[in-house]
Amino acid sequence: MNKYRSHNCNDLRIKDVGKKVLLSGWINKKRDHGNILFIDLRDNYGITQCIIDKENPNFSLIEKMQLETVVSIDGKVVNRSKETINKEINTGEVEVSIENLKVLGKCKELPLPVFSDQEYAEEIRLKYRFLDLRRKKIHENIILRSEVISFIRNEMKRKGFLEFQTPILTSSSPEGARDFLVPSRLNPGKFYALPQAPQQFKQLIMVSGFDKYFQIAPCFRDEDARSDRSPGEFYQLDLEMSFVEQEDVFKVVEDLMVSTFMKFSNKKIMSKKFPRITYSESLLKYGSDKPDLRNPLLINDITKIFLRDDVSFEIFKKLVKNGSSVRCIVTKKTHNMPRSFFDNIDKWAKEQGASGLAYFTIEKEKNITAKGPVGKFFSEESLKEIMKITDAEIGDSIFLSCGNKKELENITSLARDKIARDLGLIDEDSFAFCWVVDYPMFEENSESKKIEFSHNPFSMPQGEIDKINFQKPLDILAYQYDIVCNGIELSSGAIRNHIPELMYKLFSIAGYSKEKVDQKFSGMINALSYGAPPHGGIAPGIDRIVMLLANEKNIREVTMFPMNQNAQDLMMNAPSEVNENQLKELGLSYKTKK
Repeated sequence: MNKYRSHNCNDLRIKDVGKKVLLSGWINKKRDHGNILFIDLRDNYGITQCIIDKENPNFSLIEKMQLETVVSIDGKVVNRSKETINKEINTGEVEVSIENLKVLGKCKELPLPVFSDQEYAEEIRLKYRFLDLRRKKIHENIILRSEVISFIRNEMKRKGFLEFQTPILTSSSPEGARDFLVPSRLNPGKFYALPQAPQQFKQLIMVSGFDKYFQIAPCFRDEDARSDRSPGEFYQLDLEMSFVEQEDVFKVVEDLMVSTFMKFSNKKIMSKKFPRITYSESLLKYGSDKPDLRNPLLINDITKIFLRDDVSFEIFKKLVKNGSSVRCIVTKKTHNMPRSFFDNIDKWAKEQGASGLAYFTIEKEKNITAKGPVGKFFSEESLKEIMKITDAEIGDSIFLSCGNKKELENITSLARDKIARDLGLIDEDSFAFCWVVDYPMFEENSESKKIEFSHNPFSMPQGEIDKINFQKPLDILAYQYDIVCNGIELSSGAIRNHIPELMYKLFSIAGYSKEKVDQKFSGMINALSYGAPPHGGIAPGIDRIVMLLANEKNIREVTMFPMNQNAQDLMMNAPSEVNENQLKELGLSYKTKK
């Protein structure tokens, strides 16, 4: 028998009554009933209640012992009385009568209680992450993460994918987020970059003649933290396939997502065949390219209504005349909602930086009319046209906003979510996946007015190559796609551009010379010149998948050792200063700010 335990703290059942057992773990809780002391002993697997009476020489030792002390206990398994059975734990019908106890690891006074779900400041939680990870919910989250990764790995192998590892030290990329740079001692003045993603390498794997590749890949980006993105590093399921079209990639990912989410969650999947929504349609209907399809509310453009002579809403009419648009959100059967509901939405919109949300409710007695602060500005005929455009009915309410395209997308996207949540329209017990497709290849920088890649520069443009109008780059669409679940982007992917001449042409539109492309992507360009297959792939974020499955709002709740908002590891004191000798060896020095 192992000198520390004969059983785990989740093993003991009625059948074990009378057995002598040896358990080891942490003291999770203590309850002193005078002559009898109860302790909950916890390990990775569960909890066992142990009891000791005052006659035992270890009684006073345990009585004074700090919670989270590590002990080994040997004793006999006994039945619990009927009234003390704990159905919340698997071992709840039995307990261990302590005979002997040994302290394996002392514990200082705790900065946060492990047994409690109480919220604590992030600074404390991250500084003492090893204690935070002992807490039940986050402990279970990390175990879930491990199980999800194992399941995904096995599913990918079952689908015929081979797992390969790509380099961590690589070259800096001119696209995407900021790189983390690593100075080279053997090549003074030169730097490696930690990979933002294995993008070029996975394409090179396809050029090397392998057909299906995957890895659970670490990625490094020097960018600000968000609730769904860790600063510094994250993990993704990186995959690539040769001789495939867009739908081939979709089939693999849809099957994987459905099987994974069905395996690890009881929530329903709204559609196992994920809807395809074009990028332009998504921005119009949902105000975002990350639509939450659990929300039934849609956005409509009703700009043309304000060109009518029988509409006298002059504020909007003047703005429309000057190039603004009007979009609206219809809420079904809300005519009986109190005035406060509508006013609160308007107030909320102003707090978001918008001018507010105008609103009215469609009613009918003899004629169709609009009730509300701006209802008087609309004729019956104009209301009928609005109803036709939006599929609105008598008793529905309409919220309106006016502005430029970016402003409207932002406020209507936020309002769509706000209104739906206020009305209880979002089904929290479901997963709604979709593909967002047909991204534009290029976009215009609003400040510099320069043409830039809108997404991945290695994507293949849509259409026959000899028929693409390169003179109108903003009209070029790419075989580029995002997978979204419940309003969270899980990943971007693309069918890749495997034709060097076409790549040079596209980069030139974005202002890159042939020399610069050769310099930055020499390995890629060179490889594509030696017979490259058509290929494509995607890289769903592991952290975001687990966050959804664990029903968490912040990605740090499913990451073992996350950094804080300032990209600092408070537990390990990273980043840290290095001594002058280390810098000198690398040919570096730093200047302190005055």
